Amino acid sequence: MVQKAKILLVDDRPENLLALEAILSALDQTLVRAASGEEALKALLTDDFAVILLDVQMPGMDGFETASHIKRRERTRDIPIIFLTAINHGPHHTFRGYAAGAVDYISKPFDPWVLRAKVSVFVDLYVKNCQLKEQAALLRLQLEAGETPVLGELSARLAAVEEQAEALVKQLDGSADTAAAATAAHLERKLAGLRKALDALRPGSA
Repeated sequence: MVQKAKILLVDDRPENLLALEAILSALDQTLVRAASGEEALKALLTDDFAVILLDVQMPGMDGFETASHIKRRERTRDIPIIFLTAINHGPHHTFRGYAAGAVDYISKPFDPWVLRAKVSVFVDLYVKNCQLKEQAALLRLQLEAGETPVLGELSARLAAVEEQAEALVKQLDGSADTAAAATAAHLERKLAGLRKALDALRPGSA
């Protein structure tokens, strides 16, 4: 069973972390605080996160440097990063954020509804991906044990995940959030691959 997704909140100011928690609490996920880039990297060593909200202006290791470290690690390179900044330095500053690996860049003060909606998309994608991994792992275990009757149950479970993924893709259709749409399309391709492999295991398949 997929547990709650973890969302990493990185900001050196406690009041900002408190505000983020207030905005995102409605998503009913696990919110993890980090007061510095170093603290964020330490948290990423042991936990998996659906998305990272990363403040740009921090003393010591700033958001850009922190993101660079995250993207260099194989374990964490695919975690979506949303940069938060209190200062809009123009296109060059924004470009630097995307170059560092951010999927989005939001200037403070931001619209709480918009931020919550963006984070919600990445949480949904994370949960669907976890469900896909669980189904694949269960399939491997059952095949190794020679228990083919489970194929029907697996097919039904996979169908449920496929239905949820399809609904999410439709929700993102035409969205300006290209990173989320690309991630959803990638998830759909993985689901199609698993479905093809499952169908090939059915009796009488060519």
